[in-house]
Amino acid sequence: MHIFDKCHSFTRAREVMAAGYYPYFVPIEGSTATEAVVGGERKIMIGSNNYLGLTHHPRVIEAAQAAIEKYGTGCTGSRFLNGNTDMHDFLEERLAGFMGTEAALVFSTGYQTNLGVIGALLGRTDRVYLDKLDHASIVDASRLSYGEVARFKHGDLEELRAQIEADRESNGNGGGRMVVVDGVFSMEGDIADLPNLVPLCEGLDAVLVVDDAHAIGYLGPRGAGTADHFGMTDRVPLTIGTFSKSFASIGGFVGGPEPVIHYLRHHARSLIFSASMPPPAVATVLTALEVIENEPERRERLWQITHRMREGFKSLGFEIGPTETPIIPIMIGPVEKTFVFWRAVFDAGIFTNPVMPPAVPENSCRLRTSYIATHTDDQLDFVLETFAKVGRELAVI
Repeated sequence: MHIFDKCHSFTRAREVMAAGYYPYFVPIEGSTATEAVVGGERKIMIGSNNYLGLTHHPRVIEAAQAAIEKYGTGCTGSRFLNGNTDMHDFLEERLAGFMGTEAALVFSTGYQTNLGVIGALLGRTDRVYLDKLDHASIVDASRLSYGEVARFKHGDLEELRAQIEADRESNGNGGGRMVVVDGVFSMEGDIADLPNLVPLCEGLDAVLVVDDAHAIGYLGPRGAGTADHFGMTDRVPLTIGTFSKSFASIGGFVGGPEPVIHYLRHHARSLIFSASMPPPAVATVLTALEVIENEPERRERLWQITHRMREGFKSLGFEIGPTETPIIPIMIGPVEKTFVFWRAVFDAGIFTNPVMPPAVPENSCRLRTSYIATHTDDQLDFVLETFAKVGRELAVI
């Protein structure tokens, strides 16, 4: 067999393209915080993770432009060597203060943050336990590490407890244990049960890592994420975040005890062997953090929108699952019907994301909608009206 045989035999995507329903790699020609221009037409964006609408905030744009003037467009090296600026260091100080941790470490992407943290901390005798709906970066990081990987049913803490207890009884090599969960699950919109998960991990001597990519910025009284939301900041050992959502940029970070962060700074391969965040991206995050701290009305507006859209979809008869956040999945079911539904709302002027296996289970396909603090009431009305029309036409409701 030739190594390229699998490439030549892969025809599914081309079949969907030929049918006119291919929804991926859509070329966006321009944008505002709540709209995307595709094919010269404006689409209401409800497929973005721009939860606070900061990608087009004037201060954020100005800060990015000023950073280019001062530092140039890129650092052309890893932070470990020539790619570290004073802004990187200052951002870590600000993040640690915001998150309530002793220290923080900034990576070039959120994906690389998980690779670096999990890969550096798990040794050959260690075991990591993952929620089955954890993000792909967590799964990949765990598989690439030297540790053993176990997975438990989504949110099933009794299964997790049983797995850890069984491993403790049979494990004679003295290995450590780590539990990694999303704070907000990106395809379901539900929140990790930290009030029960934290004491479970504490009681079984397992280090808890929370990936708060989809929580930091709007969840919690300060917008500091899931631990902030539950008042448990001092009991979550490590929190991972990204800058590609509420922070309107790209990059990632981990916050936790200073000795752990110091160790990661010198052992996380995805940090040491990757070019650092470009200066304009760092400046964007610093300014976005200021906005998050000083404009709480953005969070308040986002939650108003969230409650409105959640109740609106439910009242129309759509199944939206257990979501508690601005991520509202519209459950469709079969792959083909999901593609057709996506195309209909796209043609009507709405940009959203169809989610297919393996990201979700078979026959659990959905349109993942997510909302922005700067969406207008008229835009939201149009979304509900369009989904109601298409939902009736396709017998989804």
